[in-house]
Amino acid sequence: MEKTPNMTDYEKEYREFSFPVPERFSFPLDVFDKWAASIPNEAALFWTDGNAEKKFSFNELKLLSSKGAAAFKKSGIKKGDKVLVMLPNIPEWWEIMLALMRLNAIPIPATTILTAKDIEYRLSAADIKAVIATEEDAPKVEEAVNNSSAKPFLISVGKREGVLDYIAARDNADAFEGERAFADEPALIYFTSGTTGPPKMVLHTHASYPLAHMVTGKYWLDLRPGDIHWNLSDTGWAKAAWSSLFGPWHMGATIFSFHKKGKFEPSAIMDVLQKYPVTTLCGPPTAYRMMVKEIPAGRLHFKAVRHFVAAGEPLNREIIEIWKERTGLYIYDGYGQTETVNILANFRCLSVKPGSMGRPVPGFIVDVIDEDGNILPPNTEGDIAIKVKPERPIGLFKEYMGNPHATEKTMRGQRYITGDRAYKDEDGCFWFVGRADDVILTSGYRIGPFEIESVLIKHPAVKESAVVASPDEVRGEVVKAFIVLTQAYSPSAALIKELQEFVKKNTAPYKYPRKVEFVEDLPKTISGKIKRKELKMKEFGI
Repeated sequence: MEKTPNMTDYEKEYREFSFPVPERFSFPLDVFDKWAASIPNEAALFWTDGNAEKKFSFNELKLLSSKGAAAFKKSGIKKGDKVLVMLPNIPEWWEIMLALMRLNAIPIPATTILTAKDIEYRLSAADIKAVIATEEDAPKVEEAVNNSSAKPFLISVGKREGVLDYIAARDNADAFEGERAFADEPALIYFTSGTTGPPKMVLHTHASYPLAHMVTGKYWLDLRPGDIHWNLSDTGWAKAAWSSLFGPWHMGATIFSFHKKGKFEPSAIMDVLQKYPVTTLCGPPTAYRMMVKEIPAGRLHFKAVRHFVAAGEPLNREIIEIWKERTGLYIYDGYGQTETVNILANFRCLSVKPGSMGRPVPGFIVDVIDEDGNILPPNTEGDIAIKVKPERPIGLFKEYMGNPHATEKTMRGQRYITGDRAYKDEDGCFWFVGRADDVILTSGYRIGPFEIESVLIKHPAVKESAVVASPDEVRGEVVKAFIVLTQAYSPSAALIKELQEFVKKNTAPYKYPRKVEFVEDLPKTISGKIKRKELKMKEFGI
């Protein structure tokens, strides 16, 4: 089961690394279809819901996605058109992502737990040509379209009256394998939450995500043909692009998907790992915490897994050490953003320092800097920054689309500022300290406080609110709302429940505040800004 790592000498690989960018590039043509030519009958995708199983070879998925591309082309979708893809972990998600990329349309992956209002915002923010959803989620899309001035057309995975049926259209289409685009042209958009204002649109080029995630698949995930890689991420998050799409297929590995509706229990993860020949697992720290906390030590054994990785939020040193003690294997933590590919990681060729973010990925010069852009000495806290001048690494987003001010704010001299803070030790390993802004990371989800506050203020009981992160043993952080009530209302357990349900109904349910505290007033600056940092420090006992 154990294999020699793809990278055996970190210092040499980092020093000699080079990644030429072609003038034109197509992930389907230049990566996926090449595997279809060399290992046509090997599984590209292994999907199951625990009962039914479906396997798609590279060659089969090449044909299906080529027919899908032809169907989309016939429907009027063309190069540069933005398409919201709101699908769960079903085989069609992978097929459709490949199909859109063959056309050089621009997929905008979205989670299925978006509400109609969330969809409506996306329709107003981007010039979306079409929305692809299941029959089950189509009503939310139709409600959003009806309430929006934007009028994209709907494509349904499943039969729905008056709506284009993707499966039928694909089955009746010829094949269109696609064409290459310039490597610096737009390829993919993700909406990402911030501390103020609505979610921003992260624009990636064909080079910055589809091409550059080769480093994610090779060095951190450590994949190769024959591996079966399972990533626990929802298809709507950028982590799916990292670990459920580009990274694994760059390396010719099989992508494994387990689709189960409802709450995902740690016991279900264990059952899957014991039943199926998964060789590598990528999960959020929450999943590992839950498995360590809730599953007896004797059950932590696996059918075929050789490599575990984690990302999305910091992973506790204690969890990594307990995992190693019980399984004999480390969890290799990695770091990056929606805006980047993997930029820091623990690698199999190096000794793991449990709790650290690891060292820079080949191709990236990463430092810890001060407010003036100076590189800080070891063990001094500062901002994590990527050097982008004179040469910009390819695995970095192009811009926040339509928001040049936000894009400009990420730059400090010659470096891109990630917005996270850390220190670097004498060995060059990075150690996470905290986020420079107030974004909350809970169970791998990224939540902007402003989004929740904007919902809460709509309730008649809420005069003011401040939303911050609060520590949680399992999730790492949870959303907590400090609320000042209007005169007509008094604090009560019933009101807490009412406010939580109100948030669930008015935005994506995972964003609701799991903790609520009623206060007389909120700490503010002289200019009237709420001092969220003060509240957060109180929560974490700092």
